[in-house]
Amino acid sequence: MSDPMRPRAALRTAVVWEVLQDALERRVESTGRQALDILDTGGGSGNFAVPLARLGHRVTVVDPSPNALFALERRAAEDGVADRVRGVQGDAHGLFDVAERGGYDVVLCHGVLEYVDDPAEGVRNAVAALRPEGVLSLLAAGLGGAVLARALAGHFTEARQALDDPNGRWGTGDPVPRRFTVEQLTALVEGTGLRIGAVHGVRVFADLVPGVLVDTEPGALDALLKLEAAAAELAAFHSVATQLHVLGETQGASGA
Repeated sequence: MSDPMRPRAALRTAVVWEVLQDALERRVESTGRQALDILDTGGGSGNFAVPLARLGHRVTVVDPSPNALFALERRAAEDGVADRVRGVQGDAHGLFDVAERGGYDVVLCHGVLEYVDDPAEGVRNAVAALRPEGVLSLLAAGLGGAVLARALAGHFTEARQALDDPNGRWGTGDPVPRRFTVEQLTALVEGTGLRIGAVHGVRVFADLVPGVLVDTEPGALDALLKLEAAAAELAAFHSVATQLHVLGETQGASGA
């Protein structure tokens, strides 16, 4: 899969796209279908949905924001994939009011668990939307990355508060309601009966490196992308990643 994101934005998403590429290719091979049915919960304006549709897949986006869904519709039309992208208003709690239970080859649950009242229910619903041998792509905010970022910014009290807070929040002004460790996310996935296909740290360095270095130094962006990819699979860096990506697979699905 060619990188569907703009170069600067790819710094934050390249690792996830690489993992999704392998998962999609395996699913296409196992089903014999070039066009998969994909559910993107909390998919917003289509940062993942539209590029996936450009690859020929059918994508249903569930999001609570009418504005985001309007932007999705416009973006899909501009990219010529309006016939393969469907946006519906809803959320993880009432997922099956708007989406089909057991109807999707791949379910994306990106940036959702931070905001739902019951993360375990959110994961259970995402898994219940999968077909047999389906794949779950779970992306959520990492605790360690937030602690490190606050500390490097000189906000040591806030860093300690995030470290001690049960939801990983650094204060009342924190815009993220909840953050996770790798152990918490993998436990949520395994609690549904899925096995863990892969775990990656996302944005290990991207949020810490000054943008001016990436934008002005020749070759810096490419080098940083390669560094992110190399660190993503190493468990030592998972604890400091801004986001954590977990790939869950049904027991019958082929492994990575």
